Amino acid sequence: MDIRPITPRYAVSPQISVEDIPAIAAAGFTRIICNRPDAEVPPSHQAEAIGAAARAAGLDFEVLELTHQTMTPENVARQTALAETASGPVLAYCASGTRCSVVWALGHCGALGADAVLSKTSAAGYPLDALRPRLEEIAATRS
Repeated sequence: MDIRPITPRYAVSPQISVEDIPAIAAAGFTRIICNRPDAEVPPSHQAEAIGAAARAAGLDFEVLELTHQTMTPENVARQTALAETASGPVLAYCASGTRCSVVWALGHCGALGADAVLSKTSAAGYPLDALRPRLEEIAATRS
């Protein structure tokens, strides 16, 4: 398991397994957000299996499947709300952690600015420099 914090309350990870849930709970996470579509993984790694294990460990579990086509403003806002309404730190996962980083960046560039967002994602190992024009566009409309 490769958990990479972007902020003290939001971390991302590549695909997790049922076996990872105890360590995630022990690390203090209170909510897990699955951003990976079930069609990408076998049944053992689909949201239903991971979610059942997470809920059994006392964690909140939310599903927001994201692809390039579904990275809409509505889904960006939903991801932001899921993270901000959690009672504590959130772990979002997908195939590599990139989608979870992109959706966070899109949701926070208006408040933080493109430079700060790109600095945080890069420090977590997700250099999203190709997103800079879009992040700057969003930030400009929200400032």
